[in-house]
Amino acid sequence: MAKLKLATIADDKPVKITVELPAPLHRDLVKYAEILGRETGQSSANPTRLIVPMLERFIAADRGFAKAKKEEA
Repeated sequence: MAKLKLATIADDKPVKITVELPAPLHRDLVKYAEILGRETGQSSANPTRLIVPMLERFIAADRGFAKAKKEEA
């Protein structure tokens, strides 16, 4: 079984956004949602709901951003 970087997606009130994704990225999001659903024993998540936790994780792991953010504070 794959070890994914995301865990269960929190059931928060959704915020509507509009974003245009390249088709290959959308296919990867759909596949990621399917795999995440299997690993967590839930139905496949809506792929668009993966975007926020992925961005949050990316930003949290970006040391350069954290340093720059801290310097601006």
